[in-house]
Amino acid sequence: MPPLRSTGPGREAEHPEYAGQYRLESCLGAGGMGVVHLATSASGLRLAIKVVHAEYAADSEFRARFRQEVNAARRVSGAFTAPVVDADPDAELPWMATLFIPGDTLAERVKRNGALAPDDVRRLGAGLAEALRDIHRVGVVHRDLKPSNVLLAADGPKVIDFGISRPTDSDLRTETGKLIGSPPFMAPEQFQRPREVGPAADVFAMGAVLAHAATGRGPFDSNSPYIVAYQVVHNEPDLAGAPEGLAPLIRRCLAKEPGERPLPGEIMEALRQPSTAGPGAAGAGAFIPAQRRPSGEPHAEGGREQGTQWTRRIRRQDRPAPSAASASASASAGQDSPASRADQPTHPRPSERATPESPRHRGRWALTAGAALALAAVGAGIALHTTEDGDGTGPGGTAVRQQAGSFKPWHKNLGGASDTAPACASGPGALYCVSGGGRTMRLDPLNGHVVWASAASGERHSSGTAAQRATPAAPTLSGGLLHLVDGGRIRALDPRTGEDRWVVDASAYEAVEHGADTTLLIGSGGTVRALNSTTGKPRWTKHVGGLGTQWIAGPGGDGEFFAVTASADGGTTSISAIDAHGGAVRWTAEAAGSLSPFGASDGAVYLLSANTDLLVDAVVRLDTADRTAHRFPLTTPADQAEATESGGIAYVYGAGGSLVAVDTTATRPQNAVSWRLETSVSRPSRPVVSDRTLYLTAPDGRLLATDIRTGKPLGQTRPRLGSEPGRVVGELPAPVVGEGGRVYGSAPDGSVFGVDGREPGRW
Repeated sequence: MPPLRSTGPGREAEHPEYAGQYRLESCLGAGGMGVVHLATSASGLRLAIKVVHAEYAADSEFRARFRQEVNAARRVSGAFTAPVVDADPDAELPWMATLFIPGDTLAERVKRNGALAPDDVRRLGAGLAEALRDIHRVGVVHRDLKPSNVLLAADGPKVIDFGISRPTDSDLRTETGKLIGSPPFMAPEQFQRPREVGPAADVFAMGAVLAHAATGRGPFDSNSPYIVAYQVVHNEPDLAGAPEGLAPLIRRCLAKEPGERPLPGEIMEALRQPSTAGPGAAGAGAFIPAQRRPSGEPHAEGGREQGTQWTRRIRRQDRPAPSAASASASASAGQDSPASRADQPTHPRPSERATPESPRHRGRWALTAGAALALAAVGAGIALHTTEDGDGTGPGGTAVRQQAGSFKPWHKNLGGASDTAPACASGPGALYCVSGGGRTMRLDPLNGHVVWASAASGERHSSGTAAQRATPAAPTLSGGLLHLVDGGRIRALDPRTGEDRWVVDASAYEAVEHGADTTLLIGSGGTVRALNSTTGKPRWTKHVGGLGTQWIAGPGGDGEFFAVTASADGGTTSISAIDAHGGAVRWTAEAAGSLSPFGASDGAVYLLSANTDLLVDAVVRLDTADRTAHRFPLTTPADQAEATESGGIAYVYGAGGSLVAVDTTATRPQNAVSWRLETSVSRPSRPVVSDRTLYLTAPDGRLLATDIRTGKPLGQTRPRLGSEPGRVVGELPAPVVGEGGRVYGSAPDGSVFGVDGREPGRW
């Protein structure tokens, strides 16, 4: 879990080297239940991994409770919660990994600086109320909300450790010896009627947390937890010093009877209302964002919705290339336009990470995707059937080929040994996908019919490990062939038949980048080998940049790549244009800051700028004609952000759930942010833009559409979770935009589906 701060001098637990496939890099903190470690996923995602103490791992009852709570926590999503990325409650030492969120806890902030300002308390309350709304919607009750479980991140408060009590955090226990909460922040019913504890208990805890933030102390303070328990049940809260504009709301939250407490939605609404306590009261000038709702789907307070975490990162091979037709929105976004050439490639993404990290991580690129694909299990058989589930297929589940003008949505399960979302790419008259079981297929984009299916790689393991479930790398069209990164090899297939044309060993390299007709094999120290994408023959080999150099292909058929290298101190970044066919350096430019590329179009390279805290604070556009860099700051820094570009507009999203449109053609950089959408989920796939719509995929298999002009949600498809609905997909392929406005998504149930992207309101 994220760092457990202010938890007291807990004993040091075991310090294993790995938790599942994650290498544990450093210890972030210790709690009564286990130790929290920092780790980095194969794609560069920074994680906080809590590993349980051995004594609790040996307790079968604890394991069962841990497993139940992990499954509940995985369903929780939102901009104000720390999303669960992976977990293994059945490991020798059970563990759970969440997105690492930098920032102090509320307990630390108050201890160091004293009570928060009234406006800050109001913003804190709005964030906590929304977090509770998201948690309660999926049937989870936190039960232990307190200042040390609230992280104050740059983009708002984050609730951590929900639903999992830690046995040694308090002297108060139930009759079975299991912790039921932290006394100063527990509701009366937790002491009196523990079996009846529900969402209202979290509202009580939130009131106590807000009182602590506003006054620097709790509303029921004592050195004895037993006296605190008595005060919680019988005494009125001490709110002396709380701002007049907030005290009544806090008092309502601390009502003794659960039914008298407000719902999280009511709290959010109350905090958005102008303060009536005078010009200096809380709320005067405080900005409280509008309540988030899932795209196109209103929810009543207290309702339930499926878990909706959005995956933040997609491996490099999944990134489609910008098209040469810059006038097309879909082309400039990196998707094949209807007029694309037959050999127009799709390109890998420029970086596995959104922000510059340590040199050790800067070189960690995309052959990990191929390795993960090689570890995927081979299924005994691949189910290739079209299902009739309301997605527009014909009677009895038989797909009927539709004419372009009468396209109907379709849904096909590609099978596989693990519930893993397939990764796809679009080509003229075809959709190419790699299933979770490792098979590559060509589908008819009109109805999902399988045209051909190649054999899976022989490098497979049959055990159900976490690595086995890694998202496969999407195929890439380059030089007229279909390229796959498979088990440390580059395979080039005939897109018409699926037969191998050539295979090259790439195990000595860490990344692969595809151009229109050139494939780059990129080593960690700056060694680059260029191949002819059609024949697989070497074109040139040279040393470019150094440790951490990132590559991105130029637009269309211009025949160049851009190499981006940040200085060791992060003060400047070098950008070089490299001729794809000969390897010559066409030009080199420098720009201020530590930059990471995410897009290239005719006349410009687009980069994200990260500050010393590794938060993305600006978008940079480098004009290739005069090598001039233009910087466009974000209003709020984004943690572990990524972006895509279309028509000069950069769409940046961060791990907190925010999606921001930045106009890099704006004459005044400070006014470049066109709109900001606070999504209902934290970790989306990489966004894809076509015409006037932006598409994202959620880990529960939903495809979501947003209007790129206004940021307004337009629609979403239904969830497709598969046989393990509690499991979170750590890496999720981006949706694919095809010809005729059709859009294709993939889901954790192993399926691919096609919808009409022009009518997302009818999904």
